[in-house]
Amino acid sequence: MNIVLINGTEVRGCTYNIKEFFLDELRDGNNIKEFYLPKDCPNFCCGCKTCFFKDENMCPHAEYTVPLWNDIIHADLLVFAYPVYVLRVPGQIKALLDHFGVHWMVHRPKEEMFTKKAVILTQSIGAPNISAQNDVKTSLSWLGISDIKKLGFELMEHVIWEKLSEKRKKKIETKIKKICKRYVISKRAEKSIKHRLLFAICKMLHQKTIKTENPISVDNRYWLDKKWIKQ
Repeated sequence: MNIVLINGTEVRGCTYNIKEFFLDELRDGNNIKEFYLPKDCPNFCCGCKTCFFKDENMCPHAEYTVPLWNDIIHADLLVFAYPVYVLRVPGQIKALLDHFGVHWMVHRPKEEMFTKKAVILTQSIGAPNISAQNDVKTSLSWLGISDIKKLGFELMEHVIWEKLSEKRKKKIETKIKKICKRYVISKRAEKSIKHRLLFAICKMLHQKTIKTENPISVDNRYWLDKKWIKQ
């Protein structure tokens, strides 16, 4: 199984140790590749729309985004691990996902995404994790992933890993090991009813707009080449 893990911080603290618990259960027999943000994608999307109007390979930040996206495409399991910042996702995670908007189902989706699984690992000192998790879940869902598991931890005791009690650490490890059991055996996900419906709606939109386009947009040319719509 190919696993790609996106670390939302370069700090080797609480988030790092939580994701290490997760990976420890999956290291045997699997190919794991990790990225650390912002180092591995330091640029914000600048809104130039080159990816939409021309080609994502012409993105001014393609040296970072293209290799990362290619690894995501070839992954069976995609994992995002990040701390909660002011109740939301860290900016570096959002900056990365902004670059991949061109592959949302309404634009140029990759069918490989429909069979992937994803896990979102988050932690906070005590604040709710759900809003920060939903920021990423929304993007992954529109990229075509149906099977998304969210796992958040409210540490309560401290923001420094070494200052957490062994009892708290053990509780986190036990919960993660329980979740990991569903990923030990590689099994492709299936497109959910919700995603089938979203894809069908996007298909109707593209089929409708192509009739009035001259020249044909890059998005609609993509759908034509995939034989998802007819000219």
